[in-house]
Amino acid sequence: MTAILIIFCIVYFGMMLGTLPWLKVDRSSIALVGAVALLSGHLISGQDALSCVDFGTLGLLFGLMLVSIQLEMSGVYATLAARICRNNVSPSYLLALLTLLAGGLAAFLTNDVVAVALTPVVIGICIARKLNPIPFLLGIAFATNSGAIATFVGSPQNMLISQKLNISFTKFALYTGVPAILSSLIGWMLLVFFYRNSWKLDINVKTPPENSEIEPQVQIFDRDETVKGVIVALIVIGLFIFTDYNKGLVSVTAGAFLLMNAHFQSRTMLHKIDWNLLLLFFGLFVVNQAMESTGLPRRLVEDLRHNGFNLESPPVLFGVTAILSDIVSNVPGVMLILPYAKDPISGPLMAIASGLSSNLIVIGSMANIIVVDAAASKGIKISFWEFARSGIPLGIISMLLGALWVLIIKLA
Repeated sequence: MTAILIIFCIVYFGMMLGTLPWLKVDRSSIALVGAVALLSGHLISGQDALSCVDFGTLGLLFGLMLVSIQLEMSGVYATLAARICRNNVSPSYLLALLTLLAGGLAAFLTNDVVAVALTPVVIGICIARKLNPIPFLLGIAFATNSGAIATFVGSPQNMLISQKLNISFTKFALYTGVPAILSSLIGWMLLVFFYRNSWKLDINVKTPPENSEIEPQVQIFDRDETVKGVIVALIVIGLFIFTDYNKGLVSVTAGAFLLMNAHFQSRTMLHKIDWNLLLLFFGLFVVNQAMESTGLPRRLVEDLRHNGFNLESPPVLFGVTAILSDIVSNVPGVMLILPYAKDPISGPLMAIASGLSSNLIVIGSMANIIVVDAAASKGIKISFWEFARSGIPLGIISMLLGALWVLIIKLA
């Protein structure tokens, strides 16, 4: 029991830091090494380790990644962003259009892929048009985080919640759709307020040479592959809504179909898969199961309940999810406390808390980090406080409104 506790603590300490002192490891490697240590130390059997891995969730995530990758490689994201940015409209209206685009895509496709595809296009066009890229980049981060909670398709933790708690597509969206819209709207309003006098480019960025093209190069749009990707995505979502077919199997079948491609190499598509995220899931499934087998988590929860802190209470679970999501990241945080989601509204509340708390600080989600790192590569610095100035009020207000909406639905 002691060895399991030590390994568990080291793994989640790594989840909190994103690495381990003196080692060049990331969260996925830490989770994997923790699982291997448990297996090699005979602290969990191979059969128990295999049985605790939720292959339905992994299949759901893997297949939806391939659907998103198909559309990314078809040039859908970049083309839509470029067309929106080339409209001769006011900066606030342009920000609204980008918020709508990013949030809408993130609701039905993997939000990290959306952030990866949109960010460089928006940076290039903002620089070419002499607009300050920061409010638009923050808009992408906030919108992808907010939009992703609208359906269980939008983020990995949503998929895990829906699979483990068996929440249907329509029921999930009923609870989370309105909070997603409200959060996107509030994010836009906050950015318009904070940057009302800072729309023009006045920072030191890597601007293009005078004799270069005004607009950045946009990925070539492939109409046929786009049509195929959209049809597959619509079929998958339709099966989620109107049938009881296994969601993981539906998703992985769609992904496998898209790999049979005459235009894109399957090797390239598979290379774009976020294998680190899949490894993170796998490792944490094993680590959490080993910890659960000790009985310590259950005893801790019982002791907390006797002292007036009931982790199974939806409001408490909501707050703990929000805090953990910004401490150890949203996927590990949700995986850790999901076994205590006993109330019917606990799942939607966890999705809202883990998704909208991502807007609080830069390290709250991978989409935030993608946007900030891409900006830094162009000499655009988005500091912790620059992000938090808009992110903290957005996160707090939107989470409160989200919780209120869930309560309204429950009482209706």
